[in-house]
Amino acid sequence: MRVVILTGAGISAESGLGTFRDEDGLWTRYPLEEVATPQGWARDPARVLEFYNARRAQAAAARPNAAHAALARLEAGLDGQVLIVTQNVDALHEAAGARNVIHMHGRLDGALCAICDHRWPAPGTMAPADPCPSCGAPATRPDVVWFGEMPYRMDEILMALGQADLFVSIGTSGEVYPAAGFVEEAAAQGVRTLELNLEASRGSRLFDEARQGPATRIVPEWVAEMLAL
Repeated sequence: MRVVILTGAGISAESGLGTFRDEDGLWTRYPLEEVATPQGWARDPARVLEFYNARRAQAAAARPNAAHAALARLEAGLDGQVLIVTQNVDALHEAAGARNVIHMHGRLDGALCAICDHRWPAPGTMAPADPCPSCGAPATRPDVVWFGEMPYRMDEILMALGQADLFVSIGTSGEVYPAAGFVEEAAAQGVRTLELNLEASRGSRLFDEARQGPATRIVPEWVAEMLAL
């Protein structure tokens, strides 16, 4: 069985990484348009890097939870049949042992040159004057996809959705496109769909089945069912 799994911020929340909607989360202290858009970067790169330096430190201190571990077990048990597509910019899936992961929004531990597109491992702290190791330009930015930018590897993701037997959405609000449209893409190809979320998302009605509860409970339960088939 070929399985494509989309994960969002909800799967990492129990590892201590807040979602956009947490009342006391990191995002609430910074307007999104100021720190997560190309326009915000152009206006004040120092503020943007300050925000991402804080996010990088937070993510580096986090540890995978039972939901991440369960998906790694599923990947190992269904060798070569599982693709994890994550909207998250942390590396908790990999830390749990998953290997077939697409970070459609990039990763906090990566740096990108805004001039020549060179990529390299991000240092713990980034500053606007940091030179690109390739071209030398002081144009270092996080290798993450901001609002208004195209997510990475979309052609590969859509191809996998079309070839899947099952699409599962875990811990995502279903409000940010293009990921919010994956369930409709899958359904149009006749792929069975399942949502696992803390509470029903706005798009829950689009799924064949929806289950609610903490990710650390419902994801391992579902994985156990899958591995018992």
